[in-house]
Amino acid sequence: MHYSAAFSQAATSATAVPTISGSRHVGALHSSSSSSCTLLIPSKPINLRFCGLRREAFGFSPSAFTRCSNSQRVQLPSRRRFKGSNVSASLGDNGIPKSFDYDLIIIGAGVGGHGAALHAVEKGLKTAIIEGDVVGGTCVNRGCVPSKALLAVSGRMRELQSEHHMKALGLQVHAAGYDRQGVADHANNLATKIRNNLTNSMKALGVDILTGVGTILGPQKVKFGTDNIVTAKDIIIATGSVPFVPKGIEVDGKTVITSDHALKLEFVPDWIAIVGSGYIGLEFSDVYTALGSEVTFIEALDQLMPGFDPEIGKLAQRVLINPRKIDYHTGVFATKDGKPVTIELIDAKTKEPKDTLEVDAALIATGRAPFTNGLGLENINVVTQRGFVPVDERMRVIDANGNLVPHLYCIGDANGKMMLAHAASAQGISVVEQVTGRDHVLNHLSIPAACFTHPEISMVGLTEPQAREKAEKEGFEVSVAKTSFKANTKALAENEGEGLAK
Repeated sequence: MHYSAAFSQAATSATAVPTISGSRHVGALHSSSSSSCTLLIPSKPINLRFCGLRREAFGFSPSAFTRCSNSQRVQLPSRRRFKGSNVSASLGDNGIPKSFDYDLIIIGAGVGGHGAALHAVEKGLKTAIIEGDVVGGTCVNRGCVPSKALLAVSGRMRELQSEHHMKALGLQVHAAGYDRQGVADHANNLATKIRNNLTNSMKALGVDILTGVGTILGPQKVKFGTDNIVTAKDIIIATGSVPFVPKGIEVDGKTVITSDHALKLEFVPDWIAIVGSGYIGLEFSDVYTALGSEVTFIEALDQLMPGFDPEIGKLAQRVLINPRKIDYHTGVFATKDGKPVTIELIDAKTKEPKDTLEVDAALIATGRAPFTNGLGLENINVVTQRGFVPVDERMRVIDANGNLVPHLYCIGDANGKMMLAHAASAQGISVVEQVTGRDHVLNHLSIPAACFTHPEISMVGLTEPQAREKAEKEGFEVSVAKTSFKANTKALAENEGEGLAK
């Protein structure tokens, strides 16, 4: 816990295949307007992932990575752009296309879809991505990117407001304050910049961006918009997720909000209840308390931070919660009524009323739900499970009879395997490897996660209880190694010795 580099290194170990793990071979694709494209592969892989985003997202020109060795050139097939309003391939007697408009169509232009599209281009596939909302999906527009902008502000505010911390470093700071609209603009401007860069990078590399809601009509056939139909040899579903709101809570977007609304920072309440103490709730508690709010956590389970290693959770509670203007209720559900926001606490076990809170606002941070409605899954006999698209270990979609749907894959939050942006990116790369002839199975235990509080919490693999449970079943012993950051010179130099590596 502390000084996590997981955000920039998030997918370094996400794939277990040397040629793509930790990096994607970066090639400079010359102008897509020419009749053909040339992929130039550097002799050494370069790590370009940042929460699943490639360097193109931050304004780096693809041509910056060009290498001019003829021996390294790989000729890609010529690309033609989708121009017609109604394009479809000729169909065989069984309704399955004989030829295709694209090698690969991706439904959803979030981090997972974007990563898959760019990797597909590198592999020489004619690729289109369908987006019914905005490029970048949750991560860029309503998640990782704007939240990190707010957390950057909260970290600096927290440090500047700590007179003891500043004095220990020999610094003097007086009357640190903030401009709410300026902070909100910082988050919004960053999201806009990254979104535009993602769009430009895909266009520059020859990915066709088709605007409209994508619906699967049948095998290898997709409709987007009103009546546009395209076909592809392979299709990837990458539609992501939306905030999950429990029954009994009505979101109004003003005083009862989700993370989507909170990231706009339209106001900073004096007292806010945060329902859920996972990653999202913890990060927003960090933001709100740094900006002056009091926070009350409402957690349905019997302990805070239930998804974390228990030892790390206890330390995090001592560092991130106890010293701050935060209190909490565990083992209770929340229902909302009235204005100001009245929250009734219901005992999670007895279902009896337990307490009532009157707060200025409530943030519903109870996780996320897959966004899979309207995909046309019924047209290919696929039934979702709690909204998630069922897939096997290779992200291949499974139908209602337990059979694999040919040439159809689902990645990211929509399949529920691991609801992290860089997991979606790693899954997309894995699928592209498969459709280009290389078998690949992603090891999800190698994918790290991080909570970007101050200090940060990062983790990878099993928690200690999970490891001990596995050891008991499989007959091996568990060893635990720990080291305190109080023995870390860099941590002590910054006067931040709280924390441990386990």
